[in-house]
Amino acid sequence: MGKTRRMVSVGLCAGALAAALMTPAQAASPDSAQLTAGKGTVWSLKNTGTDVQFRGLAAVSRTTAWVAGSKGTVLRTADGGHSWRNVSPPGAEGLEFRDVEAFDARRAVVLAIGEGEASRIFATSDGGTTWTESFRNPDPRAFYDCITFFDSRNGLAMSDPVDGRFRILSTRDGGRSWRVLPSEGMPAAQQGEAGFAASGQCLVSSGPKDVWLATGGGATARVLHSADRGVNWTAAEAGIPAGDPARGVFALAFRGRGQGLAVGGDYRTGQPSPNASAISRDGGRSWRPSTAPPPAYRSGVAWLPHTPAAALAVGPTGTDLTVDGGRSWRTVDAGSFDSVDCAQDIGCWASGAKGRVARLEP
Repeated sequence: MGKTRRMVSVGLCAGALAAALMTPAQAASPDSAQLTAGKGTVWSLKNTGTDVQFRGLAAVSRTTAWVAGSKGTVLRTADGGHSWRNVSPPGAEGLEFRDVEAFDARRAVVLAIGEGEASRIFATSDGGTTWTESFRNPDPRAFYDCITFFDSRNGLAMSDPVDGRFRILSTRDGGRSWRVLPSEGMPAAQQGEAGFAASGQCLVSSGPKDVWLATGGGATARVLHSADRGVNWTAAEAGIPAGDPARGVFALAFRGRGQGLAVGGDYRTGQPSPNASAISRDGGRSWRPSTAPPPAYRSGVAWLPHTPAAALAVGPTGTDLTVDGGRSWRTVDAGSFDSVDCAQDIGCWASGAKGRVARLEP
């Protein structure tokens, strides 16, 4: 009964949070200490003590979160962002971390991006006190963008196409070792098609076997889906404009096997991003554009737990909220963020440039 009461309480809080976010937004500077997202609800900025850009984000709970970014930086908080511990892997200063996946306050996996040996994966099981470099890309043609985990042992990482197909790495031991999966089940890539290492959300999973991969840069933006942990894939057009190396789907979020969100656009400053979001109700087999998408490029998206259809999307020009499953979005904050992630206790975090990390506060 105690667990049931806690879940009911969390669900009620989530509903109240979504309702508060929908109230008229109050004016706030993007650099203010608290970015107003709506009456009674704010993004509360946390002082990380650094100015690096954090595109990698993992929300474990309201108290625990990990961020990973430029200059080989990894930080962890266990007290709701009041203090941050620098747990960067030794000697990683020249690496660009773009994704972090954390299972709790002690176990995490981070991905560094880049061509050839710049793409590396590190794992820790002691809160970042020590790290093991578990993968260093030996192929100069590969460029790894994102990682995801189905559970604490099984996960995947994806690279831009090599020999005409996206390359997939697999781990079965929590990221301590990796192997390249066969490519026969992967559809051919379009000319110029690639993933975007913008928020760690170009590869996402839900449940024990389903995984989705977001693309751009080709003639059409696509979402690829695998129902067997990355062995066989199908592709669907996402409906978000592409046709340019700077345009496409930048982030995905799935609730269960069916309900999916895609956000993106054109990441270049000042460039328009019409139709920057799309929704799927059939596990990514088909997508349709949002009727009222975010007004600009968005690089991160996350479902708000314990709500029927609420989610947040973030980008350099603001945060948007949907309460109808992605059909319509409303801008609720003007602050700049690159990634957003929510834990099951409604611990929602956002991260971005200049060391910016914030937690959603009721």
